Amino acid sequence: MKNLTLDQATHILQGAMKAARAANYKPMGIVVLDASGQLVSFVREDGASMFRFDIARGKAWGAVGMGASSRTLAERAKDNPNFFVALSATAEGKFLPQPGAVLIKDASGHILGSAGASGGTGDEDELICMAGIQAAGLVAG
Repeated sequence: MKNLTLDQATHILQGAMKAARAANYKPMGIVVLDASGQLVSFVREDGASMFRFDIARGKAWGAVGMGASSRTLAERAKDNPNFFVALSATAEGKFLPQPGAVLIKDASGHILGSAGASGGTGDEDELICMAGIQAAGLVAG
């Protein structure tokens, strides 16, 4: 399996920030994690609040850990809230099943990591992550 590079993560962040600015969203925090949930890179736009990193990381960490977008996890949590509360507690607060993070895949469909954002609505966060991943020539999942 191919590894996510710092160069790819940088392109994802740049593409996501460009999309956020083009849409005039609030200041964002955007994180890129590798397939093992480790931080590759993070950016916090000027004016973004202090919680942006933790929220973006929690969304992205859950997505890569569960192999599904954070939107999908939020939907699953509705049907099984006790499991997701227990999972969040077990993960020591690093797991956040809220829309705003997507998987990063290569052209073959292998999961390379995830990108998560915080600052806008869940839809806005998700859209900029997808735009960043596509700008880096990768596939959002």
